[in-house]
Amino acid sequence: METRRTLLVDAFADEPLAGNVAGVVPDAAGLSDDQMGRIAAELGASETAFLFGAAADAPDQIRYFTPSTEVDLCGHATIATYGALFAEGAIDAGDRALRTNVGDLEIAIDDDGTVWMRQNPPTVDLIESGSRAGGDTDGADIDPNGAGLDADRLGDALGIDSAALRDVGADLPVAVASTGLPWLVVPVNFLERLGEAEPDIAAIEAISESCDVAGIYAFTFDTLDAESTLHGRAFAPAVGVSEDPVTGTASGAVGAYLREVGAFDGDFPEELRFEQGHFLDRPGRVRVRVAGDAVRVGGEAIVSMDAALRVPADDGDDEIIEA
Repeated sequence: METRRTLLVDAFADEPLAGNVAGVVPDAAGLSDDQMGRIAAELGASETAFLFGAAADAPDQIRYFTPSTEVDLCGHATIATYGALFAEGAIDAGDRALRTNVGDLEIAIDDDGTVWMRQNPPTVDLIESGSRAGGDTDGADIDPNGAGLDADRLGDALGIDSAALRDVGADLPVAVASTGLPWLVVPVNFLERLGEAEPDIAAIEAISESCDVAGIYAFTFDTLDAESTLHGRAFAPAVGVSEDPVTGTASGAVGAYLREVGAFDGDFPEELRFEQGHFLDRPGRVRVRVAGDAVRVGGEAIVSMDAALRVPADDGDDEIIEA
């Protein structure tokens, strides 16, 4: 029986057991879809990244699996993969190309180990108007009347008093934003209200499916750290994650959203800093840069576990019994 080196890596964190943990398989060559799915389930992280070797003149390739399904893109697992490889000296600082199910992306690694991931050009659909900024309307099927997503329905789904949503709704509309993976962006007035959230998982999953999004990212400009731009929480039961501690794909999408809605007086900041995960005792921070159609998310990563996992051969018979 063969073994594969497997890692647990905490992304968007500078110490172990913080941020968002991802599984990483540094050499996934020869693994079948079934084997990758079973490895992801065994590791138990919200996502596991499987890295395939590439020719010298070709991009790296990563596929991402949750414990239950494959997903097209995962920001924190990407940061985790390259942060771990850099820390052990397997790769140098500089630029790299990455091939994913949503296309080729640019990766940059700073000398201090910060990993930057350029995401796809952003799109933003303002729910109150159903209009899209930055692209055509192919993709999410947005109801021009807001798909029934008023403050009451969203508040009930998130377990937040709807007044906390109405209080900011006039200036900051609900929207679907994407840089490769769409999220429903929901502003909340105060951190206390966001922290009190008791989400109705079934209701969030239903909203996610109706809007064709990965989940709901609720945020407030009321933060714990004075240097942070906002505090966010991400709920994604539709892809098997009740609450994600720190979310790279959502952070990039929200950065694009903030620019689109004119959230700041004067010039748009060169860099945004999002805090997330504190209500799960997994504090982390994401750096976000938005310039033109270039959206980049960045962060550190640290390995918390390095092990060899025994992997059964793929015989094509998973022995699952269906009634």
